[in-house]
Amino acid sequence: MTRPRLAGIDGCPAGWIVCLIAEEGPLDPEIRVVTRLADLFAPGVAPAVAAIDMPIGLPDHIGPPGRGPELLVRPMLGERQSSVFSIPSRAAVWAGEGLDDRAGYAAACAAALATSEPPKKVSKQAFALFPKIREVDRLMRGAAPPALFEAHPEVAFAVLNAGRPMALPKKVKSRPNPAGLDERRRFLAALGFAPSFLVDPPRGAGPDDLLDACVLALVARRIAAGTAVSFPDPPLRDGRGVAIALHA
Repeated sequence: MTRPRLAGIDGCPAGWIVCLIAEEGPLDPEIRVVTRLADLFAPGVAPAVAAIDMPIGLPDHIGPPGRGPELLVRPMLGERQSSVFSIPSRAAVWAGEGLDDRAGYAAACAAALATSEPPKKVSKQAFALFPKIREVDRLMRGAAPPALFEAHPEVAFAVLNAGRPMALPKKVKSRPNPAGLDERRRFLAALGFAPSFLVDPPRGAGPDDLLDACVLALVARRIAAGTAVSFPDPPLRDGRGVAIALHA
């Protein structure tokens, strides 16, 4: 019988980079890149549990504190907290679908202003994620949503490191930071990944994407084992019934 596989998923230029590991025992990792998230979750091939670096659950309205998970995890990350973007309402995320970037951004900002208190526009960093957020949202609102859980690499590193965030950034001025990447490679190697597995990302993904997918696979293992922590606990629910919580 095939052993259940768990997945850590991160967005990358080619679509999604996926690290698949065994549910227990040696990690036996495998890396693949998929263009569409739905392909990974096709019947008969879907991982048993997956953790993804993308928001799941979109509120209809954003109040002063913001979306719950971001508010709770930022204080854990110290200098790494800028990696946690503020996510607006579902209306804002979907407003620009099918439009070019300029028109889409204007539509997203208009929807965000109308569904936030105090009114707040969309950041360019968050807007760049909207196509992938819509992909996840569409999947989670389907007739048979997969066992897919929101996670965040830097939160995962901090939780697995006894509450201490990584000391160095993985990127500096949008470019890979070798020292920060090496810090994460050493950490992941100590948790069971072969060092050679962590240095050569597949085509269409960056070195930081590879490491993020690997640490998220460890979160998926914690979720499957019932040892993961949830921010918040218990999860919130959006207006469509989708859970809002970040897991680590």
